[in-house]
Amino acid sequence: MIDSNKPLNIDNVKTYSIHDRKSLVTIDNFATPCEKNQSFSNFLNSLPAILAGNDLKNIITAISKAAINKKTICFGLGGHVIKVGLNPILIDLMKRKAITMLAMNGSGIIHDFEIAMTGKTSEDVAASLDQGQFGMAKETSEFLNIAINNAEKESKGLGRSVGELINREDLPFKEKSLLAQGAELNIPVTVHVAIGTDIIHMHPGFNAAACGKASHHDFKVFASNIANLEQGVFINAGSAVILPEVFLKALTLVRNLSYSPNNFTTVNLDFIRHYRPMANVVNRPTQSGGKGYSLVGHHEILIPLIAAGVIEKILT
Repeated sequence: MIDSNKPLNIDNVKTYSIHDRKSLVTIDNFATPCEKNQSFSNFLNSLPAILAGNDLKNIITAISKAAINKKTICFGLGGHVIKVGLNPILIDLMKRKAITMLAMNGSGIIHDFEIAMTGKTSEDVAASLDQGQFGMAKETSEFLNIAINNAEKESKGLGRSVGELINREDLPFKEKSLLAQGAELNIPVTVHVAIGTDIIHMHPGFNAAACGKASHHDFKVFASNIANLEQGVFINAGSAVILPEVFLKALTLVRNLSYSPNNFTTVNLDFIRHYRPMANVVNRPTQSGGKGYSLVGHHEILIPLIAAGVIEKILT
């Protein structure tokens, strides 16, 4: 028995040569300094092949490979991705077929419509909440409720109905709208609504039954795309709960129906590592095949970086 009141005698500690030890980092993995006027691909290659530096390059490679091989590339987003000005980046990738479908939560149609109509969005919540004015913009509610009712009449999904109405009404900034461009390009844009989370749900004209039906239609469209995810990519950017849950349910549904997407890449992009995206996007879906990645950082930096890397790869 060792006397717990005395320091441990460490005279007989066993050592070995550092030359015989396996090391996880070598100078071959190190970054290299940038040079003036170098290409973007050279910049990416200059990043350290360690942790997130390596993950960023692997994500770009996975998306590029899927685009070249015409596989499913689903980009899921929370409303913040729209609010930080990334619609042009995503639309460009849609046109290049480096995004084959979009999925968004209910806030996405609000910010996207407001961009299409007025060229601006993102209300100052703190300034309007005390007076009970938060979310009470008349035009936003009226337009989107027309689209919701149209979806019910025409048996369409919510994303397609909003996009078509933006185009039909020829809104001034429709070229900056993900929904309008999705409809124009015939690329699915699905919308997944949780009743009570969005400002239009507070307005008397809101048709909850029609909205739920249209959103369920979109869930089934989303599931059709997930059924084709083999060798493709699913990206979740900025949705902490809704889209990770929708993705997991769609994946188990299609596997239940004997479709077999197993070898695919998943990516979570956000400011912080949340439990649900890590479990439902990165880890659980890829446990029997494929690879999941998580990058922490600002959308307005990470997404353009990834897009630029993909464009260079698919054009070479």
